[in-house]
Formats: sequence, C-alpha cells, structure tokens
Amino acid sequence: MINNITPVLLITGYLGSGKTTLLNRILANNEGIKFAVIVNDIGEVNIDAALIQRGGIVGQDGDDNLVPLQNGCICCTLKTDLVEQLSSLVAQHRFDYIVIEASGICEPAPIAQTIAAYPQLYPQFAKNGIARLDSIVTVVDALRLKDEFDYGDELTQNHDHDDENLASLVVEQVEFCNKILLNKISEVSEEEAGRITSILRELQPHADITPCDFCDVPVKSLLNTAAFDFEKVATSARWIEVIEGHAEEDEDAHAHEHRHGHDDEHEHDGHEHEHDGHEHGHDHEHKHGDNCHCHHCHHNDKGEALEYGISTFVWYRRRPLNMNKFDFIVSKKWPAGIIRCKGVCYFDDDKDMCYLFEQAGKQISMRNAGQWYATMPAEELADFLEKNPGVKRDWDDTYGDRMQKLVFIGQHMDREAIIKDLDFCLADE
Repeated sequence: MINNITPVLLITGYLGSGKTTLLNRILANNEGIKFAVIVNDIGEVNIDAALIQRGGIVGQDGDDNLVPLQNGCICCTLKTDLVEQLSSLVAQHRFDYIVIEASGICEPAPIAQTIAAYPQLYPQFAKNGIARLDSIVTVVDALRLKDEFDYGDELTQNHDHDDENLASLVVEQVEFCNKILLNKISEVSEEEAGRITSILRELQPHADITPCDFCDVPVKSLLNTAAFDFEKVATSARWIEVIEGHAEEDEDAHAHEHRHGHDDEHEHDGHEHEHDGHEHGHDHEHKHGDNCHCHHCHHNDKGEALEYGISTFVWYRRRPLNMNKFDFIVSKKWPAGIIRCKGVCYFDDDKDMCYLFEQAGKQISMRNAGQWYATMPAEELADFLEKNPGVKRDWDDTYGDRMQKLVFIGQHMDREAIIKDLDFCLADE
C-alpha cells in the first residue's frame, strides 16, 4: 500500500484564457498549502514560468518548486519528462500539492492518462510515493467563445493561421475535464453568457461550470476535491453519451425511433477504436431510464438548449458511404451551425475498415480506427458474439457491426437538410 500520495491539479485552456492568472491566484492562497508547480510552455522561453516568478510567488530565493518543461508538449513529446518530474517532486516529501499548467495547445486526455498510468507502467518512479490526479480545470475565455460560437462565425478570421486549431482544441479541453471556469464573463452580455454556457453544457454535460472574472474563484473549490475519475471523465462528453445511448433510427423511416426498456442494459458495439490518441473501448454499460441522457430526452435540465437553438442528434445508417460524395458534402456544404460532429463511418471502396470522423469548427479529421468485427473468421466471430451480447443484439445480417453513426451538436441546425445531404452520400447497392 502506498502511503505517500500527492494530489495533482491539472489546469488546461487555450492561449490567453487566464490559466496563469488562475495559477497565481492559487499559489497566493493563505491556506498554508505548500505547492510545487510544473509549467509547460512551447518555445525556448517559458513565458508562463516567467510571469509566475515575477509575481514573487514561487521559484524565488533558490527554491526549486517551479519546474518549467518547455520545447515540447507534456501531452506527447514530454510525457517521460512529466513522469520523472512528478516522481521527483513526490519523493521530496516537501509538497502538499502539485499544480500543472498545461500548454495552451495541449490536449488534456493524454496528460491525464500519463498521470493515472505511470505507477503501473513505470513502477521505478513510484517507489517513494505517487502523484494522483485530483481535478482537471479548463479555463475558457467567454469573449473569444462568443465570437467562436457566433452562429458559426469562426474566431480564426480575426487571427493568424496559428489559431486554425482553436475550435478543435477548445472542444477537446472542454470535453475532458471535471470543472470549467468561464472566465472574463463580464465582457459579454447576459444573453451571450447564457448562450455560451448552454453550448458548453451541451459539449460537456457533467462538468461544473463557474462564470468568473480574472479566475476569481474560491481556492477551496479547486483543491482536494476527489472529483476526477478517469473513466467517468473519459466518457462524459455529450458526443460519447449520445452515441452510446442513441435510440436507433430505422434506415428507411427517419422518424421511427426504437427505444430500449427502462431496465435494459445497452452496451455499445464494443469496438475498441482509437480515440484521442489512445484505445477507447465503448464497452461500458449504459442504462436507459430515469438517468438517460439520450438525445431525445435530455435537452438540458433548464431548457437552455431549446432557448438558444442548441440541439443534438445522431445520423445512423447501415449502408456504406461513397467517399467522393462525402468529401464534397464535408468540404462544400457543411453547415456553419455545426459546432461538433464525431462518430464512426465506413466507405464502399473498403467496407472492412472503420474510420473515426471528427469535426470542431473548421478543423476536420478522419483516421483509421481498425477493422469491423464482421471481418473476423467465422468461428472466432461466433464465439465473440456469444460473449458480447451487446454486439450481438445490434448485429445486422447484411452489414454485421458496420454502420454510420455520427453525433451532431450545434445551434440552429437544419436537421432535415443535414440528413438529406448525408443520405445523398450513401453508396448505391
């Protein structure tokens, strides 16, 4: 049993959102907590570390509680460096808490996975204690989000090419956290704040959302929360919730909905597709009923989604797509009101391969996610289906587990037009 456990707070957020302001506010607390700080900045000069030092809060008088990790990202190239630094800080037995300020271009999921897994993957770094992720706080800039979500107008039109990934990064950071600070809230109107909050809630239905200015929130609300659970956070984004709890629609009758009974356990297809850089198995249980968050029954507890024209739906079909038609629709006719789209698809020129399609703002990507279970040898497949009733229940005699399943989150979306365009992309059979 490991007795020396040091909690970790991971702060994420896009460039200029207020992460360093929040960090300095935390470090200036009068609670007597001894902090160690890891700051990750991209470039030869660690700007954030310099700002923290200038405040005279840490890194002064020869103290070594400020660790700058630069010229790389802790979510990818500096993973080992992060593990080594966490291990070193924990082993010193000098710190009550470790705070990590991630680079503005970092995705939080790989960082969280590294922290959670290193005691098992690198036991040599856990001999003198471990760092345990306590909470992930994402700071978002209300003013920038107002422009980003202004009925599809892209924030990138006011910035240079380095911001092309803004929408995608913001969405990734919002989707993988347990607390959101909606910073600079006084710089937007009450109506705009309501719309932004509703969109954030649609993207991430489970995180606590706190509006603030200058990240002025009680420090106690951020520390020792025990709020982070990797599996829960990894599956808390709306697109995952909806795609796994999706009430399947009949391919030839769009309005027909098939709903499982209240006590029916619905296991998604069990595909272990690559998600955000790691294998993400959709094989956990989802129960329909009183706690259901499916697209046909959530619409937010207070109705904000309807008030601001925000909606979610799933496009679900079995037939393969024609790649050329799909590329035309995505590149030429994709509606601006779609904030987020993510899901699985396949094409008629290679029916055995599953792809993960993802869109946030202007950023669109599609990557190979492995082969469908239907490609397994007959004997292996029969045994697999018997052991996986969820897959067997959704199995189609013609297509097996092959499907098109895309979750759309947006505002003022013309659902019927989107469905019509996507149906146009289906290959002739």
